[in-house]
Amino acid sequence: MRKTQPLKQIKTKRAGKRERELKVLLALVDLFISTGKPIGSSTLKNSEFRDLSSATIRNYFAHLEQAGFLKQLHSSGGRIPTEEAYCFYADHNKDSLIISSEDEKMLQELRSIESREVGRYLQDAAEFLSRATGTAVFLSAPRFDHDFVADLRLVRIDYNRCLCVIVTHFGLVETELLTTNRGLPEGILPELEKYFAWRLTGLNEPEDLEENVQTLGQELYNEIMVRYLVGYSNFSDEDIFRTGFSELLKYPEFNEAVSLATGLSLFENPQSMRLLLRDCMTNNHLRYWIGSELGTFASSNPNCAAITIPYRIRQNAVGAIGILGPMRMPYVRLFGILRVFTEYVSETLTKNVFRHRIDYRQPEKGSLYLGESEEKMVADAPKLLGK
Repeated sequence: MRKTQPLKQIKTKRAGKRERELKVLLALVDLFISTGKPIGSSTLKNSEFRDLSSATIRNYFAHLEQAGFLKQLHSSGGRIPTEEAYCFYADHNKDSLIISSEDEKMLQELRSIESREVGRYLQDAAEFLSRATGTAVFLSAPRFDHDFVADLRLVRIDYNRCLCVIVTHFGLVETELLTTNRGLPEGILPELEKYFAWRLTGLNEPEDLEENVQTLGQELYNEIMVRYLVGYSNFSDEDIFRTGFSELLKYPEFNEAVSLATGLSLFENPQSMRLLLRDCMTNNHLRYWIGSELGTFASSNPNCAAITIPYRIRQNAVGAIGILGPMRMPYVRLFGILRVFTEYVSETLTKNVFRHRIDYRQPEKGSLYLGESEEKMVADAPKLLGK
């Protein structure tokens, strides 16, 4: 996130003129964000500066264009902000606490949720934020301990492969691709799911299971549990959740395949997401990257912007949430929404973690963590494997 040096490059003779140029720049960016159309001197005059002549505003435009803050697509058209202008606008408004009563009322919904499913709560909150802001959302989360597998569902792919959907007690969802040489004939998956349910709960042991179904069920169940145990215990990178990429299709900036692809290359790269969110947690406050500033995290310079902010449990930053959208984002509104959003999410997480006595941990390279439930699973391994 660069520190722009706006208007230092603009040579002015009086402080008053400098301040007016600053106001003209901020007003133009504000108006362009809301309309998406090039801004002419007459439009800006009628909107904000009735005390200035169109000629004076055009003169300011020329200075700002020379300094690299504005550009003109056509010689007879209005001006649009450059990347530098967006950075200056964001820097100027970065401490904004402005939030409309409508947005704050909408966010109040996040405070009323009481649930042990803290992982599910974070995912639901991310989807809520995506709809509220019209942006793609990504978040990092700690690992919540004492979670366990609550349900297993199977989706048939072909005769030898199926997808297993793992649902945990905390509401997290994972998938594993399973293969078997025994084959998966039509109608066998419901029987296997009944077998899994019995193994998970000890209730409703299925009757009259054919021997081949029971043998296959035991093999697949053991495979699923071992994979889950290894993945759960080896926590070296933050869990990443992403949602709302389709929201970007609403913006004209992403109508072109190239622009959409560069944004997608960033959003679909978990490691890039982790780096952005880690930077936010390291700095422990709201951060933003605009245009080429994201080039460090993407294969090319994306024509988009990202804003991240940490959330907390007991005042300690445990994860971060970010939004991705075009450079033409309503930064003032989004800064306000994100600050209130993380305040409410942090409050709700802290309350539910304490109420339900849930432990959590941060990722650690080269670590293998075994809590009580995992130790019991290891101890029961011979039984799981039918030995």
